Amino acid sequence: MPIEFQHDAQRATYEKVLPWMRDLFGDYVTVADDRPVFWVLIGSAWTSTTVYPWGDNDATITSRAWLVTGAELNADLLKYLLRENADMRFGAFGIDADGDILFEHTVVGSTCDKAELRSSVQAVAFTSDKYDDEIVRRFGGTRMIDRQPQA
Repeated sequence: MPIEFQHDAQRATYEKVLPWMRDLFGDYVTVADDRPVFWVLIGSAWTSTTVYPWGDNDATITSRAWLVTGAELNADLLKYLLRENADMRFGAFGIDADGDILFEHTVVGSTCDKAELRSSVQAVAFTSDKYDDEIVRRFGGTRMIDRQPQA
């Protein structure tokens, strides 16, 4: 099934990013066939990079990696994540609707260049690869890469 774009700016951003992702990450990148999403595995972090529509005439490029599932979201863990966010150069930790811990960074599609894309994806991947082990060691849970597939 071909990718459906919400408008021309989203399509243009995707078409700009596609060769950059292949050039930057080579065999480590997987391109989704049905959505504007790229996957890169670096260390223990599967990083998704998605081109989202933004308004009527622009797009954003969000790189996101899920780090840990099943950790108890207690005050100590949440304070730790917020404190670490304060020191991040690129990106921030978050929690999704399932209570899983993620790390993400977003750039504007129309102004993004290849170097900015590389910095964004690598920041998410390297940060996630580092912190998933630390979070599990200190607060429990399972690294996303280690979780069992759902039946």
